[in-house]
Amino acid sequence: MSRRSVSATSPSDSRYVDTVIAPRQSDLGGGFQVSRLLPSRKRRMVGPFVFLDQMGPTIIQPGQGLDVLPHPHIGLATVTYLFDGELVHRDSLGTVQTIKPGELNWMSAGRGIAHSERTPASLRRVEHRLFGIQAWVALPRAYEESEPAFAHYAVGALPVYEQSGMRLRLIAGSWQGLRSPARTCSDSVYADIALAVDARYDVPPEHEEQAIYLVEGKLVLPDGKVYESGHLLVLKPQISVTLQALEGDARLLLLGGQAFPEQRHIWWNFVSSSKSRIEQAKGDWKAGRFPRVAEETERLALPGDKQATTVNYP
Repeated sequence: MSRRSVSATSPSDSRYVDTVIAPRQSDLGGGFQVSRLLPSRKRRMVGPFVFLDQMGPTIIQPGQGLDVLPHPHIGLATVTYLFDGELVHRDSLGTVQTIKPGELNWMSAGRGIAHSERTPASLRRVEHRLFGIQAWVALPRAYEESEPAFAHYAVGALPVYEQSGMRLRLIAGSWQGLRSPARTCSDSVYADIALAVDARYDVPPEHEEQAIYLVEGKLVLPDGKVYESGHLLVLKPQISVTLQALEGDARLLLLGGQAFPEQRHIWWNFVSSSKSRIEQAKGDWKAGRFPRVAEETERLALPGDKQATTVNYP
């Protein structure tokens, strides 16, 4: 079988892949770079997934850490999943939760929530590796103004399926008879899949829209095309595809679900089916009407304000 690498900037001519999305770099603050896949000019959403960021992998030196100051969200759920390192989540519900590799933080913003994400004090004393994914899942219109909520799931709470050379952990949603305990508001799938070298895994078209994010390694598809890590492969609908790890082990995320019937608007950390609702959220954050995150003394300013990038809590 002939194999050739596919450029992430060229149109996909694969039988199985509709769109290949290359990452672009974005700054979380303090010079900490992330790789952003969604939203993109090529694709705004995959099922309910409206945002996808990869943090790292990066080595953080002693005395340093990631500090994302309190910031707001509406109309979405943040889904944080780590491969290496730890983060402490604090939110305006009073939650304080350390997240470790293989665990799931699911925060539903609904009508409005604020949170911060920081490296814990214990890790700041030593060199450590940080590597993980944060996704945003847009909420269906009926749930956009729901009460905010937070849930944390330990490694053992997430269902796992294994076959020869393959291990799948279902983070959220449903997949091939498995169901995650995370409460979702729409049809979806979000799974962490590890493939040993040359191992294969058949992906059926179980959800309306599906994509593969290649975290590490290389994949070859049955048409011989090879894809490198760091790219999002939006699969063609209603077609099964066999994934094969090439030249080493591979790790990937499967994500998707049912497409929304209406458009989602995104501005900064706000997602909504209504532009006017986003304008309201802008004013609420600027005026300090979002609830406060406990133990935090300052918060991010609204982008574009003629002031510092941070402001003190009143």
